[in-house]
Amino acid sequence: MLDIQTLRNDLAAVAARLATRGFALDTVKFAQLEAERKNIQTRTQELQARRNSSSKLIGQAKAKGEDVSAIMAQVATLGDDLKQAEVQLGVVQNALQALLEMIPNTPHGSVPFGKSEADNLEVRKVGNIPKFDFAVRDHVDLGEKLGLDFDTATKISGARFSLLKGGLARLHRALAQFMLDTHTEQHGYTETYVPYLVNAESMRGTGQLPKFEADLFSARKGAMPTSLRDIADSSKIEEFIQRESEFYLIPTAEVPVTNMVRDEIVPLEDLPMKFVAHTPCFRSEAGSYGRDTRGMIRQHQFDKVELVQMVHPDESYAALEQLLVHAETILQKLGLPYRVVKLCTGDMGFSSALTYDIEVWLPAQNTYREISSCSNFEAFQARRMQARFRNAQGKPELLHTLNGSGLAVGRTLVAVLENYQQADGSVVVPDVLRPYMGGKEILAP
Repeated sequence: MLDIQTLRNDLAAVAARLATRGFALDTVKFAQLEAERKNIQTRTQELQARRNSSSKLIGQAKAKGEDVSAIMAQVATLGDDLKQAEVQLGVVQNALQALLEMIPNTPHGSVPFGKSEADNLEVRKVGNIPKFDFAVRDHVDLGEKLGLDFDTATKISGARFSLLKGGLARLHRALAQFMLDTHTEQHGYTETYVPYLVNAESMRGTGQLPKFEADLFSARKGAMPTSLRDIADSSKIEEFIQRESEFYLIPTAEVPVTNMVRDEIVPLEDLPMKFVAHTPCFRSEAGSYGRDTRGMIRQHQFDKVELVQMVHPDESYAALEQLLVHAETILQKLGLPYRVVKLCTGDMGFSSALTYDIEVWLPAQNTYREISSCSNFEAFQARRMQARFRNAQGKPELLHTLNGSGLAVGRTLVAVLENYQQADGSVVVPDVLRPYMGGKEILAP
């Protein structure tokens, strides 16, 4: 969430920066709500002052033995007016909060201007693209003979799910374990095991709610009636609605891990805080109809190893470069070719101030595909969560939060299958994964 004081002090400048990312800030609505807030707040303060003054007069009159009924009636009227003004102020403040929650972060000054992914800036390419002397298969064709089963997954759950068996399932697990070991043993992250179900406040803290609710899977307790009309007791309807929206399946471990510091004041000496978590992720993929319908690239459920850092504001951009290197290291150790791009203003995520994408080479698609996004959110998430640290002067100050995939396990599996494929349909196991595979060097049909 943006700092409301910045909006109050320089609304036009903030609107101009947001426009570069294709967001039209409703400055008229914000100005109207602000003017209304100021008027009601001024009236509320005046009523409070008058009530306090009249209350003092009651004490003085009683001390003199005078009749206080008229003053008490006046105080009662002022009290009613004050309650009404406070209610009105709360309504306006809630409207301002709702408006703020829908405003994305402002881009960092180094973010390239652009409208779509076509305008992203390539930073570097790493590794050599493999050359094959046979017809390249995609991961679906390769995987079907190695334990990748979409038909059974569709029977069990529906489209955009996958089922892995045998050596392929073990390779998937090996990738996650290799990533965790690298980040904890070499990069200084603390491994965490976190809930996969979170409350709405956690989703709001990291920016998924309220704007992206359609992208989420919600979970409820108990059975769902056919409709609300099936609830005989009308007094239970509100309770049912609240219960229905109580939990969400996490779209990324970023949500539970970052919310570890929600409503906390972290000691300065505890910074930076660096966490890694391996979790399943659940996304409805709303708006992606018809895209990547074949294979494991875009799934409702997939595993990811997530890197999260909470740092001092002065160090967040250095931390972003460090986090990016940590994610790249996984691809380098696996011997997978990739490139790094800096996202343009029109392709950035809602909460991000600056994002690098890492894209791995997929031979069957003859292109690079995203396998990690590494972002600095500055104080955007921390302000929503009230996640703070105590600075050198002993005063609470908002943290900066960062995260990145280190990496998406399923897409890494896809990249290994396609880049290490052999003419006979077998797949060479990368050297660094063999200790996790019991020494196995080849996955063969």
